[in-house]
Amino acid sequence: MSNALWSDFSERVSVVDELRVAVTVRDAQADAASLGRLAERNVAAMASITALEERRPELEEDSPVMQELARLDAKLNALVELVGRSLQPTGSLPPRRQVRFNALGVVVPVDVLPAGRELCVRLHPDVCPSLVLELPAVLERSFEDGHAFLAFCPLGEAHADALERLVFRTHRRKIAETRQSLT
Repeated sequence: MSNALWSDFSERVSVVDELRVAVTVRDAQADAASLGRLAERNVAAMASITALEERRPELEEDSPVMQELARLDAKLNALVELVGRSLQPTGSLPPRRQVRFNALGVVVPVDVLPAGRELCVRLHPDVCPSLVLELPAVLERSFEDGHAFLAFCPLGEAHADALERLVFRTHRRKIAETRQSLT
């Protein structure tokens, strides 16, 4: 158990929400190639989530035509990803659970944890539940309140950056929604 990792997790921006989440045991002997494919799928899923959630592109390009083309391209990529995933058989979605997550890990109720230390966290975003983020994790710590902290295993810099951006955008959106509901 790493107190430094828990401390780093606690100090970072986190998303607290009720999400569809499942935790399964993962193969601790997964090779680098399969972890690389998993990272690529996750980065593509996070790009699709971004495209579906964003209302306008975040480009520095001045041309409105180029901005519109970039927005359409992002949405088309998201559509292709969705169609590809929908062709794969999917089971029923996991139930919603209160979670807290950021780029370092996730806090989940202990009753969703299977036996084992090497785990895979599957988060289904509300914008498109068929897009699942599969995040390899290790059980770091259990708490007396019935929750556990799972630290995400590193899957590369691009994956970490995409996850960090997803957390930041989701957190920012939740704050905006809260402020809007108060006015």
